[in-house]
Amino acid sequence: MKQSNFWNRPLTRSAVRSEEVRTPEMLLGYLIGPCGAMLSSGIFTAFLNKYFTDVLQLDTSFLSALQLVSTVLIVAANLIVGQLIERTRCLAGKARPWILLSALTISVSSVLMFVVPFQSDIGKMAWIAVAYNLYYAVAYPIYSTANSTLVSVSTRDSQKRGALASFVNIAGLAVMGVGSMIFPILVSNVLHENQHSWFLTMLAIGCFSALTVLLQFKFTRERVTEESMGREEGQRQSAAPLRQQLSAVAGEKWWWIIMVFFVVFQWSGALKNGSMSYFCQWVVDSSIFGGDYGVAQSLLSVMGAIPMAVAAVAVVPLSNRFGKRRVVFVGQIVGAAGGIFAGLFSTNLVAVSIGVAVKCLGSSPACYLILAMLADVIDHIEYKCGIRTDGLTMSLYSSVAVAATPICNAFFMAILGWAGYDQSGAAAAQSGAVQSAITVSYIWVESIAYILCAVLILFFTVERNLPAEQAAIQARRKEEGQQN
Repeated sequence: MKQSNFWNRPLTRSAVRSEEVRTPEMLLGYLIGPCGAMLSSGIFTAFLNKYFTDVLQLDTSFLSALQLVSTVLIVAANLIVGQLIERTRCLAGKARPWILLSALTISVSSVLMFVVPFQSDIGKMAWIAVAYNLYYAVAYPIYSTANSTLVSVSTRDSQKRGALASFVNIAGLAVMGVGSMIFPILVSNVLHENQHSWFLTMLAIGCFSALTVLLQFKFTRERVTEESMGREEGQRQSAAPLRQQLSAVAGEKWWWIIMVFFVVFQWSGALKNGSMSYFCQWVVDSSIFGGDYGVAQSLLSVMGAIPMAVAAVAVVPLSNRFGKRRVVFVGQIVGAAGGIFAGLFSTNLVAVSIGVAVKCLGSSPACYLILAMLADVIDHIEYKCGIRTDGLTMSLYSSVAVAATPICNAFFMAILGWAGYDQSGAAAAQSGAVQSAITVSYIWVESIAYILCAVLILFFTVERNLPAEQAAIQARRKEEGQQN
């Protein structure tokens, strides 16, 4: 086969030989690799708007319009990439070739927004519009959809998939921590408003991302995809038409449950993140730090990060023993309780910090296990319908995740406008309505969302018969191979 000539070369052949997922694959392929690939995204989430406004001095109306319009392109790109992945057939698998491509696209596109060769406002806006969409509507959908798909095609061992999903989400949380806790120090002490310094920093990060993505490509393997790769070229299972995939997922209740769960969970979290700085500035009492709301925000970030880091050690063993559904259910109840406590004492920084810590501890099972639960549903659909829907499901998953931030930020801005937010910056000018709107956005929406998610997850019972269904799939594959 011609395609095997390329994928069998030492540089492109997977370094993973084991039929079981082992520690090097977990660490290099699902933790370190994604950390480097998503590092620029974590920084952009925290500081891209600041770079646009303070360094490039772009108009805020342009930036709002850019992000909302780009959301449409981002969602469309994720759906297209999902179908391209579903139709990819080569010895490297169907997701890993796109991971390899991302080593180029992620690294290059993450740097382009910091080149900006124009001095005029129109030139800057045109360049940023193109560069922004090259990253968010081209490079990032390619990587994030392929990266999410890897978990479901890596193995049929549900417990191992839970561990891999946890590592991927730990990587995502780690880069968000870099963006919100470490990078601010670099900005305030080194980068300032110097565009050249920003460019050099992002160039270094882009090179680092390329190397780690290559590492991820080398230390991953698609065992589920390989089940159909041993056949002759004309006998391999082709990707199902999109209409058939849509019919398969639309007719599966557990698919709907987990996708609605993710939308509610992800979007309420995005609203919380977008309103956090406003809450720290206008609602919570930061007099203990001399009124410095930035220090209060850092404190809340740390109080949220610590329990999630601790939970990373316990979530997978607990889910292996009690099941993903039970662990996530308990977590959502704990998270809701922490949120309610914070909401009842919303002006007290100590109480809010405790509530945020408990809320983040409760959210950790859902954060770490969502990809594994999606993978279980994909296996169940394969058992029922005989087709894989990895590309479609993971492209929709990525679309929901990426679209959450711009849509929820726009929604929050609308809420502030309706409440009468005063942009002059005077604390006395902010009305009780504004403070209530901020508190609801930062605390109460997510707390209520956790209760809804807890109810939803009670009906998610796909794990009960999954081992038997996976055994049936393997037997079906074996029978088809013998017949061919």
